[in-house]
Amino acid sequence: MAAGGAWAWYASQDLVLSHYDAKAHLVVARRVLDSLTPGWKQLGAVWLPLPHLVNLLPVQVDLLYRTGAFASLVSIACFGLTVWAAARLTIALTGSWIGAVTCAGLLVLNPNVLYLHVTPMTEPMAMAAAFLVVLWLYEWLSAGELRSPRARLGLAMFAAVWTRYEAWLVVAAGITAAIYVLARRGAGWRRIGRAAAALAAWPVAAVLLFVIYSRLSTGVWFVTGGFYEVDPYYHGHPWRSLRAVWWGTHRLSGYVIATVAMSTAGLLAYRAVRQRPVFLVPLALFAAAALPFYAFAEGHPFRIRYMVPVVAACALLGGVAVGAARGARFAGALAALLIGSSVVESPPWNTRAPMLVEAQLDVPRSLQRRQVTACLADRYRGERVFASMASLAHYMHELSHEGFDIADFVHEGNGTLWLEGLQKGAAAQAGWLLIEEQSEGGDVLSRRAVADPGFAQGMTRVCDGGGVALYQRDSAEPALRTSGRP
Repeated sequence: MAAGGAWAWYASQDLVLSHYDAKAHLVVARRVLDSLTPGWKQLGAVWLPLPHLVNLLPVQVDLLYRTGAFASLVSIACFGLTVWAAARLTIALTGSWIGAVTCAGLLVLNPNVLYLHVTPMTEPMAMAAAFLVVLWLYEWLSAGELRSPRARLGLAMFAAVWTRYEAWLVVAAGITAAIYVLARRGAGWRRIGRAAAALAAWPVAAVLLFVIYSRLSTGVWFVTGGFYEVDPYYHGHPWRSLRAVWWGTHRLSGYVIATVAMSTAGLLAYRAVRQRPVFLVPLALFAAAALPFYAFAEGHPFRIRYMVPVVAACALLGGVAVGAARGARFAGALAALLIGSSVVESPPWNTRAPMLVEAQLDVPRSLQRRQVTACLADRYRGERVFASMASLAHYMHELSHEGFDIADFVHEGNGTLWLEGLQKGAAAQAGWLLIEEQSEGGDVLSRRAVADPGFAQGMTRVCDGGGVALYQRDSAEPALRTSGRP
């Protein structure tokens, strides 16, 4: 209900697709079938494939592609799963319905978490899968059963690993915690080995399938760079990167909730070591923080949305803190404090919440790009458009409102067509050329044009706006036409 109402509100404000990655995810799913070279290789190997596979067929419908409605519906459903799993886990840990309600309230009332769950982004699916993994892993260990984990746990692990890289760390931490629990209970090494193998089989299979796919589609086993401009402020500065993770977490959730959550995490870890080793399992959700820390230290630009999974984990431990409080009065007071601080520090109606602000960073440029769109649409006669999808996927989605398909573009996913255009010049493959000249220092085509002035030879710059320059081929040839439009 809350997510559905939020979607209606954000859609009315034209915010559901304001984040450039929201549009780009729709483009990746669409291009598997809508491409000059359609096929499974179009899924790419930078982003994990499950969200794009789920949306692959629905986005072939123009209305669902242009609005992102089906992908948003998937995110809303994932939000429901996350809230349900978090509340159930709170009850499993504390037996308190007040704690469960508090946990759910902290998730539902947070505008940063709520906004992300009405967009076609991949975080909602990853968070839902991760919370299900931790919940079912905790329930399995708490039951003390000797039989192997149920298949649903393995499927949740596979789904998490095929959705976002943060989930790899959560799953690995969860399995490690399970091994620790079994060892503390005195299980023999054979029993531990069988359990570890049963737990690891699904995520290991998911990773192996992905790296094999990456090798077949890109020629490398694992893509680690080339898709962002290094930020020298964080690059090589682990302490600064760690502070960035903490700053992003408390900015998204509030100081009070983050502080209570960290204190509760410390208490759970202490009790896990001294009394209840199974209490270590929920803390696996905080392993998601390791990825943004590593990424920032490696020079990845700061993105506050990378801390949203950590914020969800903080909401869980906020509920656990309430549930573990002694006495109904104290539990009620703590619940009121957490909910009240959430509303005060980050009210659900806050249109300037950090996640919404970050999502709208590209909006000014998007408005400026409309003059490029108008220029292209007015002169377009069906020729191919040469453009880097790595930097302009979001703009390709914007152009869909003017009737452009992904098959109208020559991009990195087109293999030989793209490479030939880079080597012989864009005019050899297309009648139009789009270059991103500003964002992150310019895209691969911008750098190519600077290094080789002959790259744009035979083309004339006709307009620009929002950091994007449009070039038209001096003479159009029928062989370069890609559609039947006049």
